[in-house]
Amino acid sequence: MWRAVEPIHAVTYFAPESKAACDALGTRGYWMSYFGLRAAPLGAAPPELVTALFYNFHPAHVARAVPDVWAVAPPERYLEARLEAVDAALRRLVGPEVLAGPEVAEAASIARAAALAAPTAGRALAAANAALPWPDAPHLVLWQAQTVLREHRGDGHVAALLTAGLDPLEALVVFAADLGLDAAALRLRRGWSEQEWDAAVGRLAERGLLDAAGALDEEGRLLRAEVEAHTDALADVPWLAVGAERAERLVELAAPLVAALAAGDGFAPDNPMGLRLLPAAG
Repeated sequence: MWRAVEPIHAVTYFAPESKAACDALGTRGYWMSYFGLRAAPLGAAPPELVTALFYNFHPAHVARAVPDVWAVAPPERYLEARLEAVDAALRRLVGPEVLAGPEVAEAASIARAAALAAPTAGRALAAANAALPWPDAPHLVLWQAQTVLREHRGDGHVAALLTAGLDPLEALVVFAADLGLDAAALRLRRGWSEQEWDAAVGRLAERGLLDAAGALDEEGRLLRAEVEAHTDALADVPWLAVGAERAERLVELAAPLVAALAAGDGFAPDNPMGLRLLPAAG
């Protein structure tokens, strides 16, 4: 479900409309806009809270943007800006006729039902987004629902990482090793130094999770699989609530929207987050 629907949320950070909206507010650079747009549901959160909840960013990396971002504009303006930017991006990339069609309304209905069924106890980012008012337009309801669902899953993923004993940087090292990502690029995008990365590699090697070449060994692969399985299990409730048939229908309905975003500039393959956006399942 993440593969199928997450790109509809990802335009929040990667579409040019979002950058333009934040530039108009007065932000400087990509990261100030990212932290402002994503953290705004929390209110004027201090850097310590944003670092804790986002989990894998270096505290100093966050502190370069927060709390200055709230001096540029209050959280309420970022909430308005992100909704306006997503609306403009989706209308441009997908087309107003498609967005006004029955398929998008059906997709929004399913996604909203799933989001309303998502438990928020112990999940701060999911709870903060779930507390926001629902927009009126179906395509924005779909976006808002996926925003709640992806933060719900992310909060659960943090719980799984904590259970596995993986600190923020160790989680990045394992993630990069498992997916074959550019470790140096990922490290820089999250603000960690080379020395800090090497120390995390050393800790993981001492635990028997990495081999001499820095690749995941059998124990590391097993732990990574356990983290993902735990994350999936913690994210099951919304989809069990709507049922397999409606979940599969949402995948079907989202596919042409995601294809339109991918064909345009809804998100770049080499985006500043270092996020690998996967195509819709099918």
